[in-house]
Amino acid sequence: RSGRVSDPGRIYLITTVTLGRKPIFADFHLARRTIRTLQNQPRGASTLAFVLMPDHLHWLLQLDDGKLSTVVGRFKGESARCIGKPIWQPGFHDRAARRGDDLREMARYLVANPLRAGLVDDIGDYPHWDAIWL
Repeated sequence: RSGRVSDPGRIYLITTVTLGRKPIFADFHLARRTIRTLQNQPRGASTLAFVLMPDHLHWLLQLDDGKLSTVVGRFKGESARCIGKPIWQPGFHDRAARRGDDLREMARYLVANPLRAGLVDDIGDYPHWDAIWL
């Protein structure tokens, strides 16, 4: 994306969606493979929180070094290889955290997505999320 900034040390909220917004992560095993890829990857970033929804991913990360697009692209490529087929739409949306943003509050909002989507009544019942503060 033109104008995308990659500042080492900065925290970003990433959103990326599946091809055609197909709910492939409704399949528990495909979701867990993707999460393992996220947890074992990526070089160049540290994961602070994430929630994998049936058709998209919200990912709060701190960029360690390199370019944001490289880190996200590496994760998307590796997770697609683990599943054995293309799963992600090209591109992603990013928002850089601003000074004064409450990161824990951002993480709480992010992981509450399954509640707002009506997938569960209690976040403890949704298996596809994590945050470093828990």
